[in-house]
Amino acid sequence: MKRVGMVAMLAIGLSTSLMAQEPKVKERNKEWFTTINRTQLSKYLRLKSGQGEEVAAICDYFEEQMRSASRARSRKAERMRRAVYGNLKLMKRTLDEKQYSDYLRLMETTLRNKGIDLAQR
Repeated sequence: MKRVGMVAMLAIGLSTSLMAQEPKVKERNKEWFTTINRTQLSKYLRLKSGQGEEVAAICDYFEEQMRSASRARSRKAERMRRAVYGNLKLMKRTLDEKQYSDYLRLMETTLRNKGIDLAQR
């Protein structure tokens, strides 16, 4: 009986502490704090020598646009959507078909992990 009581107290304590941390996670996601690791991206996409500088410039521009959109007070979702689709448009011009497909998968996962939903409402 003593063990059951201890397990119940542990479960309640753990669930309470997890619920208390939830708002902090949501607060952090309000602004775009991510920096893109260009070295890892280059390896993942197997960039050719001419693509590296162009992709780095696109990543810098995208980070700037996402930070600006995440700090916006009005039309925040629309600005983020424009930043993401602008990035995808620039990357499509730079990458070949296979690289772009891999990049789309990577962006989708990253945005989902950051709690950003771009679906039309």
